[in-house]
Amino acid sequence: MTTDEAFSREEAFHDAWARDTELESILVREAFEGFAALENRHCLRLMGPLEGKRILDLGAGLGETSVYFALQGARVTAVDISPEMTRRAEQLAAFHGTSIETVASPLERLDVADGGFDFVYGANVLHHVTDIEATLELACRALVPGGMCLFWDPIAYNPVINVYRRMASGVRTEDERPLRRSILKTFAQHFVDVRHREFWLLTLALFLKYYLIDRKDPNQVRYWKQIYREDPATTGRWFGVLRRLDDVLLRLWPFNWLAWNILVWARKPGV
Repeated sequence: MTTDEAFSREEAFHDAWARDTELESILVREAFEGFAALENRHCLRLMGPLEGKRILDLGAGLGETSVYFALQGARVTAVDISPEMTRRAEQLAAFHGTSIETVASPLERLDVADGGFDFVYGANVLHHVTDIEATLELACRALVPGGMCLFWDPIAYNPVINVYRRMASGVRTEDERPLRRSILKTFAQHFVDVRHREFWLLTLALFLKYYLIDRKDPNQVRYWKQIYREDPATTGRWFGVLRRLDDVLLRLWPFNWLAWNILVWARKPGV
């Protein structure tokens, strides 16, 4: 397998996903404000007010994040390997009455100005790239001194999620590699004040509900998108109890490494 072959597979897969997705079905505010949007709610607390901020959104996909940031007054550059995804992101921005800049490129080959951004954000992207080291080096160069990067991705160790990945092969690419503990050392090579928090342990019961009770085919429904459609009136109460238990357990080793996702945030040296 060559890098170019991996790029081609990722581009084709995500082009098809973008073409098959109706604009009206893409959730923007729910992806950050929904009660199950655990990672993004935490990101917003870390980032603070976004008015006037310059944000580089890596692996922007359908554009939910880029559009949300733009609606908060940020100037956003959305990058994705898929030209169809960037086109859909532009359409989504127009649909919501805002605008974003888009670039279609593999992250490992992206050319951006040094020191041009206050934040670099990436959701579910590092486990797709062929070279995490090069991607984090790019993120560091793109930031102003003292600027913050925020990346969240799946972790490799949870047995339930690993079974789900094998079952949901039709909505995933073969080149995905969930993150391992060594990712923190990789961040530390480029950034300072590296911190992390894990999400989803007992709360993964929501995935079991989708499969066992709701009978949602994991090859037809992307469970990690479905969570934003949950109704707090029906799911919120029991989910809230599990989330509070997770808040305790996921602060403890080794439970934190059995979570579904890790959020890592850090700053570029210089301030």
